[in-house]
Formats: sequence, structure tokens, C-alpha cells
Amino acid sequence: MMLFRETNRTTPLGDICQEMDRFFNRFSGGMARTAPCRQGVFPALNVWEDAECYYAEAEIPGVADSALEITVSGDVLTLEGRRTAPEDEGRTYHRRERGVGEFTRTVTLPAEVDADQVEAAIAKGVLTVKLPKAEATKARKIVVNTA
Repeated sequence: MMLFRETNRTTPLGDICQEMDRFFNRFSGGMARTAPCRQGVFPALNVWEDAECYYAEAEIPGVADSALEITVSGDVLTLEGRRTAPEDEGRTYHRRERGVGEFTRTVTLPAEVDADQVEAAIAKGVLTVKLPKAEATKARKIVVNTA
């Protein structure tokens, strides 16, 4: 039996998680756990801005619109939701890595947003939230008067 070592490790805790995954996989015939510990934070989130808005983009495959709640308070965006498991009757899993359950992601934006103008849409499992900047935080061009 040949063991392969992963070479792009990032932390000692990540090393421990990988070793635990290998250990449990070896003794469970590949059915180690329902989610590997190196899975990361759910949902994965990108936040960026342009002159008028901040944007947040989250990967949320398998989350129904009705199981998602988005709130904005000042400069804080919170995504809450629940991803449910499919019916397991008649299934025999050989590997089960997709997490299920409730999640919460909170991100502090660089400045306050106009909460009344926030828009959200889901397409192909990706949630995009458009967060218009509050007028008080937008850059203004100042005209210089000459005497």
C-alpha cells in the first residue's frame, strides 16, 4: 500500500484534520465522516465594490429561497439559512461530504449601506446581494472656488 502526502498544507490544524480524514477513511472503507474537517466555511463568500455599491456573492447550492434570510444593519450583512438533506430512504452512501443544516455568515462592510435599496437574487446556486452605499459614505467632488 502506498501513501500519498498532500503538499499544499496551510496550518498545523489542517495537517491534523487531513491525518484524521486518512485514518477514518482507512478503517471505514471510504465512509469516514459526513463532512471532512477541511471543508471550510459555508457558504463561500466574495465581497467587492464599485463607486455606487458593495456586492456580496455566496455559493449556496441546495438552499431554497424560502430557507434563506438576509439582513442588513448599518455596515453589517448577515446571511442565514438552512440546507436540508435529501430523503435517504433506499440510498446507500459511499461518500457523503455535502454538509446540511443551518448556517450563518456575517460580514462587516467598509461603510454603511442604504438598507432600503438592497437587492438579492439567486442564479445557478449563487446568491448575489447588491448593497447600495449610503449617501453619506459616497465620495463627493468638491468644487474649488477662486477669488
